[in-house]
Amino acid sequence: MEEKDIEITETAYTGASIQVLEGLEAVRKRPAMYIGDISTKGLHHLVYEVVDNSIDEALAGFCTNIEVGIGEDNSITVVDNGRGIPVDMHPKEHRSALEVVMTVLHAGGKFNKNTYKVSGGLHGVGVSCVNALSSRLVVEVCRDGKKYIQEYAKGKPTCEVHAIGEATNTGTKVQFWPDYSIFTEKVYQYDILANRMRELAYLNAGITITLTDYRVKNDDGSFKQDVFHSDDGLSEFVRYIDGSRVPLISDVIHLSTDKFGTPVEIAMSYNTDFNENVYSYVNNINTIEGGTHVAGFRAALTRVMKKYAEESKLLEKAKLKDKDGNANMDPNDFREGLTAVISVKVAEPQFEGQTKTKLGNSEVAGMVSAAVAEALNNYLEENPEEAKKIIEKVILAAQARIAARNARASVLRKSPLSGGGLPGKLSDCESNDPTICELFLVEGDSAGGTAKSGRDRHFQAILPLRGKILNVEKAMEHKVFESEEVRNIFTALGITFGTEDDPKALNLSKIRYHKVIIMADADVDGAHIATLIMTLFFRHLKEVIEQGHLYIAMAPLYLCSKGNYKEYCWNDQQRRDFIQKYANGDERQIKTQRYKGLGEMSDEQLWETTMDPANRLLKKVTIENAAEADRTISMLMGDEVAPRRDFIERHATYAKIDA
Repeated sequence: MEEKDIEITETAYTGASIQVLEGLEAVRKRPAMYIGDISTKGLHHLVYEVVDNSIDEALAGFCTNIEVGIGEDNSITVVDNGRGIPVDMHPKEHRSALEVVMTVLHAGGKFNKNTYKVSGGLHGVGVSCVNALSSRLVVEVCRDGKKYIQEYAKGKPTCEVHAIGEATNTGTKVQFWPDYSIFTEKVYQYDILANRMRELAYLNAGITITLTDYRVKNDDGSFKQDVFHSDDGLSEFVRYIDGSRVPLISDVIHLSTDKFGTPVEIAMSYNTDFNENVYSYVNNINTIEGGTHVAGFRAALTRVMKKYAEESKLLEKAKLKDKDGNANMDPNDFREGLTAVISVKVAEPQFEGQTKTKLGNSEVAGMVSAAVAEALNNYLEENPEEAKKIIEKVILAAQARIAARNARASVLRKSPLSGGGLPGKLSDCESNDPTICELFLVEGDSAGGTAKSGRDRHFQAILPLRGKILNVEKAMEHKVFESEEVRNIFTALGITFGTEDDPKALNLSKIRYHKVIIMADADVDGAHIATLIMTLFFRHLKEVIEQGHLYIAMAPLYLCSKGNYKEYCWNDQQRRDFIQKYANGDERQIKTQRYKGLGEMSDEQLWETTMDPANRLLKKVTIENAAEADRTISMLMGDEVAPRRDFIERHATYAKIDA
């Protein structure tokens, strides 16, 4: 490496060195600190911040309708029928309260508990952050019989708050254009917004949220639109999540109470699957890391269910009691096949955890536990047949857990034939630094051999997979660990399972690769195999996804050539662009090679298109909405055909559906 002399200029570190970012400049300087990132997640988060203000009005009892629109110019408009943001003079700021709300961080009614007892939004950043990150924003307020307006550019007012006419209604309308000098993603995705609006409708029964996409017209000339409204709230949410699963009990157990000091609403049911699906919210915020409300729920569930199981005498018949008469039960046994949504409204929530989405209020655990215990005891006593089905499911889970414990242990055993415990089919890399090491999970031995020849063996490892791996969505846990292909993945990754508190807990401290890359053919079978692998990770290795380690390699679809010009194309648009550029749009003058499988490429081609970090295209697998991801995987990989066919018809560009 060429060495260069670096000149260091010493400067005085004085008070003048301290830079003070005034107003919303800090948001524009470090946007990711406020909205997570400047890509897809951050772009859509802008919408959530504005909608949260309208939801706050609904929680306070002043708003029933919220309309969200995606404009042809990719602007966003949010309209509600709440009270309207105050426009009178702020006593301390000496300017309109509307301008204060729109331009000052941590300013708003949610900080005054006389205005809002509880409020959504995670960090109190609110609409002022949206304003700062918008090239233009227009807010209209209807209240006190008049309509007021103010406009802003990059967070700064371009005019005073002023009345523009009379108004017979009340409410707030915010329209903003994201500043694309900041954001790397520039297009709003309808499905992402729809999932969040649906979630908010379930979490706030009685509210109507309308989402309209003015970029897309239906066949009848109307714009693409969904209306989200729920009268049953969380009960309907559970039915939606479990829509493609077979229910174990006919009811959704539902409780809603605030007699313990904090509003608690919980809906839960059991299905015949083998996974636990618990989703928790605090003031409409998805607490993906759980917290005290989840701990209280699980403690009450285990305590009440265990007591009922022991009194039912079913444990003795199943030989799940030891010689001292103690039940051989684990808390996880009571949660297999459980789907639950927990929603609490906390006046002063304390968030902690890596992503600040873990509730830390200790008093909430006892409130939730008391509420769940009371409701669950009543349900079990009043529904003995349903209760028996649940306990029989719990017994099966306990028996499977014991079998899975033995199967799981076999993953950790070293075999003298597999080179220090690693799978024999694994072609490992030379480096021991997991931060640079990559593991390619490759469909088929043939493609695996090509990838092995084409890789950079210093940091890239290859694990060929034989055919379609086990569909873990339909398999009991011990069957998962008995599958050779699944065991090979676990062993290659170097992960371990189980702690004293949780036998299913995943330990990633010794994970051997920080990039796990699924590499499958670009056809229907390849897509199916990739989905099977993602299902395995979502159900049994979710932390690998959450920590950002799982990727999908995007192999090119075409090699286009015209004379001396050659380009790989990853989609049809790139192919059309090549034809237009080098053949004036005449397909007859090009040569196009369509790659249907990885095995059709040479090792050099596979390296330069799909494996070389300098040229390849990887898609990171993320979980933006856990409840929606759970529902989608259950639908795609479960037994119900009709929902899967409907999904394919709505989402597949090229799909032929047989009747």
